[in-house]
Order: sequence, then C-alpha cells, then structure tokens
Amino acid sequence: MDVLSSESIQVIKTTLVLALYTTFFLQILALPLAWWLAQKTSVLRLFIQTLVTLPLVLPPTVLGFYILVFLGPSGPLSSLIGQFGLTTLAFSFTGILIGSIVYSLPFAILPILTAFQALGKAPFEVAATMGASPWYAFRTIALPLARNGILTSMILTFAHTLGEFGIVLMIGGNIPGKTQVVSTQLFNLVELLDYRQANILAGGMLIASFFILFGLAVLQKNARERVY
Repeated sequence: MDVLSSESIQVIKTTLVLALYTTFFLQILALPLAWWLAQKTSVLRLFIQTLVTLPLVLPPTVLGFYILVFLGPSGPLSSLIGQFGLTTLAFSFTGILIGSIVYSLPFAILPILTAFQALGKAPFEVAATMGASPWYAFRTIALPLARNGILTSMILTFAHTLGEFGIVLMIGGNIPGKTQVVSTQLFNLVELLDYRQANILAGGMLIASFFILFGLAVLQKNARERVY
C-alpha cells in the first residue's frame, strides 16, 4: 500500500508550486516597496505601511471574501480579464496565488524593511558624495547588506504560504487537482475519518515547518555573530 495517495501527492505539488510562485512574486514586489518605505517619512508612508501590515490582524476569511469579490465576475477586474476570454479568477490557481500574495505580503516586506532601516543613511550619503547614483547604491550597498533580511523574507513567505487555509478555501473553493492544497486536503481527510493519510500530511507539515524555522534561526544566529 502506498504511503501517500495520488490525491495527497497532487495537493503537495500544488502547495509547493503555490509557495514558490508566491515567494518569487512577493520578492519582486517587496524589495522596491520596502526600500521606498525605508526612505520616506511622510503620512503617505504610514498609510501604505499600515495597509501592507493589515493582513497580520485581519481574519483570513474577511480578506479572502473581499479578494473573492474583487476577482469575481462582477469585480473590478472583470472587464480586464474579459479581454482574455475569462469571466473570473476566483476558484482558480491564479486566484489563490493572488490571495496568497496579498495575505503573505507583510511576511515578505517587514524583514526587508527592517534590514533597510538598520542600514541608516550614512552609507548612501558617502556613496552620493563619490558620485554613485541612487540605483547603483541600491544594487551595490543596500542589497548586499540587507541579504539576511531578504533571505528571512523568502523563508517566512514560503513557510507561511505552506500553511494557508482560510484564504485559499475562500478564494479557491478546495477544487481537487486545481486549488486544493495540503491544509484543505487535511481538513477533508479528517472529515472523512481518514486519520492515516491525515497524520502523514500533518506530520510532514510539522517536520517541514520545524526545519524551515530551524534554518531561519541558524541564519539569524550566523548574522548576529558576523555583527559582533
């Protein structure tokens, strides 16, 4: 008898792909946004930072509901996606990817923002006096010095996406082979009283989460030792 059913293997693949895509797209978004937040002190900056961190306190079902409405056939995106022959992005992999990006946004931005803020302005003022452009200073000073924050951002985003449940269920509808992920499949297995498969999936998630966080702790420990 196979340890994992074919359905469970499929949801593991879907979950890993979702976590990888979410991490990739959030790094593209988080780096410039965190840099902008680190440089600004205006009221607009406070508003944007509050908006970015809102998913930390907002229930996933509330956030998922509004994203579902936004992606639905009557939502603001309907006319745009209609040009591609689509009526809705809800209940699709693209939909849960968008939801995951929004929901994991603070986990991607805050570590990078903290790293950028810790650099201060002195290195960039020195670079400016030597004729370096802001873009050159960002590439050669900010990114290398903030690498631990960037790695922390990637690890936390990936780990957080692996465990998403409420927002994926709201937007994706738990469709097998399409939007079903480990957390929703685990819920299904418990309802079906299939505790053997549920235990395998839950145990795998527990072990994976432990080693991801252990790796993050080692990374942070090494970073502190380099500083001191």
